[in-house]
Amino acid sequence: MNKKKIINDPVYGFVTISFEIIYDLIEHPFFQRLRRIQQLGLSSYVYPGAIHSRFHHALGATHLMTEAISILRYKGVEITEEEAEAVSIAILLHDIGHGPFSHALEHTILEKIEHETVSVLFMEKLNEAFNGRLELAIEIFQDKYKKKFLHQLVSSQLDMDRLDYLTRDSFFTGVHEGVIGYDRIIKMLDVREDRLVVEQKGIYSIEKFIVSRRLMYWQVYLHKAVLCAEVMLVQLLKRAKELYKSGKELFTTPALKFFMERDWTVDDFRNDDNVLQQFAILDDTDIYVAMKMWQKNPDVILANLSQRLVNRKLFKTELQKEAFNFKYINEVRKKVQDKYQLEEKDIDYLVITDSTSNSAYSHKEDKINILYKSGEIVDIAFASDQLNIQMLSAPVTKYYLCYPKFL
Repeated sequence: MNKKKIINDPVYGFVTISFEIIYDLIEHPFFQRLRRIQQLGLSSYVYPGAIHSRFHHALGATHLMTEAISILRYKGVEITEEEAEAVSIAILLHDIGHGPFSHALEHTILEKIEHETVSVLFMEKLNEAFNGRLELAIEIFQDKYKKKFLHQLVSSQLDMDRLDYLTRDSFFTGVHEGVIGYDRIIKMLDVREDRLVVEQKGIYSIEKFIVSRRLMYWQVYLHKAVLCAEVMLVQLLKRAKELYKSGKELFTTPALKFFMERDWTVDDFRNDDNVLQQFAILDDTDIYVAMKMWQKNPDVILANLSQRLVNRKLFKTELQKEAFNFKYINEVRKKVQDKYQLEEKDIDYLVITDSTSNSAYSHKEDKINILYKSGEIVDIAFASDQLNIQMLSAPVTKYYLCYPKFL
């Protein structure tokens, strides 16, 4: 059977599966599940075209990895066939641990487990199924392999993950400010002292990449309506969990029920194979079906949140640079309490205040290094002569207050 298939990707055109094991992993139910998990959570409530999946993104990032390997080999960087296969597997599976609605419910379904940890758990299980073929991929993913630049291709400030999601998300949202020169950036990649560098000729593409990332965060990922929809979804699941644990009768799918009954730990995943198998069944459809049913639930809070999310009747959202005044918050809480006849302890479900922050470039992570013709390697923050990248490195924090409209 020919497993080196050609896939028609809406962003890159025809892309090729380079290794037979990549095809086999794509065919596995663990990976097929990513078709049913939206890449951008509830961003489609603002950008209707943003209904692409984690499946799309994983294939796209794998394609870019193939391009990067080819360029680096052309420039004399030694990457064996085994390493090329392993780093391709690592990027293909880098998001396989995401739960329903991706980041939106990351700490709600599993409260204390990051999706990267679940990705490793899936990889380890797949490694058993594929007779140890994923061992090197897992090493690279966890940054335990001797060639550090391979991990950087998977996870860094200039990895194939970011290059694909910025390109793909701007395509499906229609937000052109997020468009980056991913192809030129890849062609400018090289390796020095076991670290990824970007040739000096690519500096302007990197500047555009950093600025585009900043714009995409505040225009798409942290757009105030998207933020509101996702915090409402978090409150919905928290309320459902509370009701379920208190013994209230509540419709759920079997997979969702499994994760509402208790808070599972990493040790539970490792010691009980059924926990991972149940998580592998869980996806966006479980949440959608539950929300539709919960619209008629006797609990006012659960029903209200469900109705609003199903019909896109979002809370009013206020966003500002300073923390909200406690007096103002209390006024809002009192009005909501009176309108819905709530107990004091339940107001937090409908009045949500918190903050969110983002920095387009971080000095604390692996730096994006520019390689000058002289051989000197300089951090992009100091190499840039057009934009003050150091300013973009400073985290931007915004405070939000979400609540039902009074009138």
